[in-house]
Amino acid sequence: SLHLFQFRKDGFLVLEHFFTAEECDSMRNQIQRIIAEMEVPPHCRTEFSTKEEEQLQAQGSSDYFLTSGDKIRFFFEKGVLDERGNFLIPKEKSVSKIGHALHAYDPVFKQITHSSKVQELGRKLGLERPVVVQSMYIFKQPGIGGEVTPHQDATFLHTEPLGRILGFWIALEDATQENGCLWFIPGSHTS
Repeated sequence: SLHLFQFRKDGFLVLEHFFTAEECDSMRNQIQRIIAEMEVPPHCRTEFSTKEEEQLQAQGSSDYFLTSGDKIRFFFEKGVLDERGNFLIPKEKSVSKIGHALHAYDPVFKQITHSSKVQELGRKLGLERPVVVQSMYIFKQPGIGGEVTPHQDATFLHTEPLGRILGFWIALEDATQENGCLWFIPGSHTS
């Protein structure tokens, strides 16, 4: 198909309206409920950074980030916590991302990420048995937040054979250059 050719050539696809407006609304509404119920002890409140050295400093001796693969955990923007871990701004505006197991433990995200259409797309793009191994909700808070440097997700999620991984990025709101859209370099998956 044309989509498969485009995917193999460029390494990414843009599928407008793959999820319905209702599905997107349900994910946005659910994440608001999750934040409203968020209880993170101050000593576990870590600022998330895409720079490895900053991330290691922020997490200190805790493994809060490194052991988050099978949990729903909260990571905060830089500069939103005081030295004791108290919020300097409203907590709902302080979150950088929630990860990394929404697909496993939250019913709304579980239903959508394990849906037959996601499984079918994974198979069409070359996965024999698609498995969701990580999920996160990334916020683009106005006026704060750091830049994400260019990277390939396969460098963070190790697979056998190497590189047998697909990332699904679901924009729940319009993504523009002004609000922090995702960028791809066509063909970069071959390097």
